[in-house]
Amino acid sequence: MLNQRIEVQPRSQEAVLATNKVIRNTYTLLSVTLLFSALTAGYAMVTNAAPVHWIIMFGVILGGPFLIHYLRNSAMGLVATFAFTGVMGYILGPILSMYLALPNGSQIVTLAMGMTGTIFLGLSGYALTSRKDFSFMGGFVMVGSLVAIGAILLNIFLQIPALSLAISAAVVLLVSAGILYKTSAMVHGGENNYITMTVALYCDIYVLLLHLLNLLQFFMGGDD
Repeated sequence: MLNQRIEVQPRSQEAVLATNKVIRNTYTLLSVTLLFSALTAGYAMVTNAAPVHWIIMFGVILGGPFLIHYLRNSAMGLVATFAFTGVMGYILGPILSMYLALPNGSQIVTLAMGMTGTIFLGLSGYALTSRKDFSFMGGFVMVGSLVAIGAILLNIFLQIPALSLAISAAVVLLVSAGILYKTSAMVHGGENNYITMTVALYCDIYVLLLHLLNLLQFFMGGDD
């Protein structure tokens, strides 16, 4: 019995160390990829890059993570991660330029970025420090995301402003739940690959920013 208890303790310590390593590597890589995206977005804005067609944008944001997941255990996974986040930053550049051209555009963009950072850091920090298990949100996030994607695609053709606002509000809630769920997965050992976790959180931040921009444009009178 004594030997059995002694054998369990090292495994527990190793699990904790492995979890801490995943968390540390995830936030380090996430910080670097966000900086890289900011640079490519800035380049796109300075060069007046044309907006990317929504089909290409959807293809990148949906297909990129699948490719990275396939390559996650190799050095090419890191290469694919930087390629993905760099392209996503370049796509974001013209979108930010569009908002900046609106009345109150600079305030809208600044506030959206500040809110995005606050929401992410607040929710992620809460999940890390409280160590609560948010795994029960997994089904809600998955189903809600599929519904939201369908609604977004539908509204591309319908162009209903009220539906666009409802979608953005729902997506902000879904992404917030997703941040709690994914951070909790790291804390409790449900995710042990920092590359896939980085990309998942990066996509949450990206989508959150886009939909906060849409909401703030409406509420701050950013329309022409």
